[in-house]
Amino acid sequence: MYDYMKEFIKPEFLILVPVLYVLGMSLKKSKLQDHLIPLILGVVSVALVILYIVATSSVDNWQSILLAVFSGLTQGILCAGASVYVNQLIRQRQKKNDSEKS
Repeated sequence: MYDYMKEFIKPEFLILVPVLYVLGMSLKKSKLQDHLIPLILGVVSVALVILYIVATSSVDNWQSILLAVFSGLTQGILCAGASVYVNQLIRQRQKKNDSEKS
């Protein structure tokens, strides 16, 4: 799994996966409806990636703006997806362990 993440997600954005996981767990403990959590994680992830790209690149023409938006969307969605996937792996592992104890 980690090899696939490294293949598609740029290394500087891999840190977002555990950050988004922790944010998702916090949102899960709130009164927020579960189906909204992946959407919120996606929006936060895209915003953080775009913020990083704008802060570290020269965005000075329409092509670089479009590239920043495209990269932000794709990398942000991949990071949010990886975070939700990791969450599901952990939950499935816990269910398996619980069923083995019974």
